[in-house]
Amino acid sequence: MNVSIDLRIEQVPGDNGAGEWLRIDEELHRAANEFARDVSAIVHGRVFYETMEEFWPHSASDPSLPDFLREYGEIWKEKPKILVSRTRTSAEYSTRIIGDDAIQRLAEFRAATDGRIGVGGASLATQLLRAGLLDELLLWTHPAYLGFGRTLFDDYDRPFDLELLDEARFASGVTMRHYSILLEGGVR
Repeated sequence: MNVSIDLRIEQVPGDNGAGEWLRIDEELHRAANEFARDVSAIVHGRVFYETMEEFWPHSASDPSLPDFLREYGEIWKEKPKILVSRTRTSAEYSTRIIGDDAIQRLAEFRAATDGRIGVGGASLATQLLRAGLLDELLLWTHPAYLGFGRTLFDDYDRPFDLELLDEARFASGVTMRHYSILLEGGVR
């Protein structure tokens, strides 16, 4: 997730991560492309999926875009995805939909999947965190303090510890920190 230093993901409701505070440049995008390439599958909540669906499938073949954006569009289009939605009945781009019993079905999917599963969407991430199904956080922290707006997790009120697995700093001032989530008692 892209976050501000105060762990906000949106300043204005509905900006869907498109705020002017973001500093996404080529270097950062190439690093994100590598991460996306390495996951086995991606799970999206409906709002996040629809934001992605608007742009990325078409970017892959848009010659006016730089190669790193076209590359991500191709990765996103081809990567197996699960869309968690009770309202959508169809989706393209290697996507299957689950609605009812989503957390249980995602737990089963996780148990049957080798490799990492990427998650997109704050509401979904919060639900997975509550269910003990979120193992890691990958935070791209932008050097901006927003002071208000949507936070990384929706109404999550239990403390948890993190173990730093990896970090990187980009010329734009963005830092990437990859954490393992430690449950109560320091258990992963």
